[in-house]
Amino acid sequence: MDQLNLRHLYYFWVISREGSIAKASDVLELAPQTLSGQLATFEASVGGRLFLRENRKLILTDLGRLILGYADDIFALTGALTETLRSGPADRPLALSAGISASIHKLIVYYLLQPAMAIDRPIQLECQTGRTQGLILSLKRKELDVVLTDRMPDIQKEADLTVHPIARSSISLFAAPALAQRLRPGLPASLNGEPFLANGTDVPYFERLMNWFSLNGVRMNLVARVDDSALIKVFGREGFGVFAAPTVIREEVCRQYEVEHLLAIDDVTDELFAITRGSRLSHEGVRAICEARTDFRNAKDTSKKSM
Repeated sequence: MDQLNLRHLYYFWVISREGSIAKASDVLELAPQTLSGQLATFEASVGGRLFLRENRKLILTDLGRLILGYADDIFALTGALTETLRSGPADRPLALSAGISASIHKLIVYYLLQPAMAIDRPIQLECQTGRTQGLILSLKRKELDVVLTDRMPDIQKEADLTVHPIARSSISLFAAPALAQRLRPGLPASLNGEPFLANGTDVPYFERLMNWFSLNGVRMNLVARVDDSALIKVFGREGFGVFAAPTVIREEVCRQYEVEHLLAIDDVTDELFAITRGSRLSHEGVRAICEARTDFRNAKDTSKKSM
């Protein structure tokens, strides 16, 4: 082998990261047959098999694991170089593409993006909302610079990504005025048996909230799962049930959706994360977001100042 074919190395790296040729072909936008042929050519050039098939899964061989270690380093560096070159001269607007989990309240998103907008350089911001896993796929494809989410990804499956904790807030309960007036006497016991609107039962704070209910002798009636921060508040406004939201935005939630604050639960917090490719934060805007960690648990509601 006189010279390593970096394109073939990249194909091998994506296949190992995605776990199958079919998934890698979607990422690379190549036909599976073409990708299989490219992998076979690369295996011939390095002198050995890189994968074994077990139960329809691709398992790295010893040679594959050796090469993957170098590939991780190589493509982490090339990714960092690409980000640096993409930034361009300081007097040119810096493009920032952010993926936003749909379950995060948009005012919270504003808080999280604010550090990037405050850097000493014009920012050209583009936001895309969606489910975390779909946004992570776009991040891997380099269609996004950062993903903001309230859901911790599986680090073992996403070894090429870095998760940065960036903010946290205690959780509060809200309800339409008529429901709130009926429930307010005797809280939290008065919540027992009442309808509850869950902001997606896979959000990290859901189990902690359910545990808090249990510790306080409360068993609420789960009537809906709404994986959209705005839609769940609309249902709450119409009296369909009690819902939870970060305490830091309670005044804005009450004003915008015409609901009332029932109580703040300091023992239950919502943590927010920024997900980036690799560990090098070469993008100025992304670096500002990741380094501006905020603890909203004891902060006063500043939504009126920020709107």
